[in-house]
Amino acid sequence: MRLRTLLLPLLALPLLSACVNDGATYEVDGTREHGLSLIREQPYFWDSKINLYLVVSRMPACMRRHSLGMGTEKTKVEVYQVPSGAFVVKVGKKMFATETQTCESFAKMDSEPPEGLGTLMGTFRVKKGVLVFVKADEADKSVTEE
Repeated sequence: MRLRTLLLPLLALPLLSACVNDGATYEVDGTREHGLSLIREQPYFWDSKINLYLVVSRMPACMRRHSLGMGTEKTKVEVYQVPSGAFVVKVGKKMFATETQTCESFAKMDSEPPEGLGTLMGTFRVKKGVLVFVKADEADKSVTEE
């Protein structure tokens, strides 16, 4: 009986290791108090779909979690900043607008704004199995190095 109770968790371990539950943060002004964080949650190991959430924060004033919908483990999420200080978050073909003054404004965009997406700040992506935020200037360097 004791052997069975020891083996059961070991047999379940490979099933649990396929789940994704992680996150990465873009620090807007170089501090942890002001940022955009991408959270990925895979509720079932047998399902390749992953729930994507964006946490918008400017502490101590505000913090909100918004759903970006479903993605896969390889989904890239691009972050753009417009001159007003708002952000455009692009997930595949879907785009969302958000801000960090109140953290409440969050809207799905039907098309690209006439003035453009703004300045690419960087991309959330998986590197060597870990979700990271790669700043736009670092992404250019890594492309030339590869």
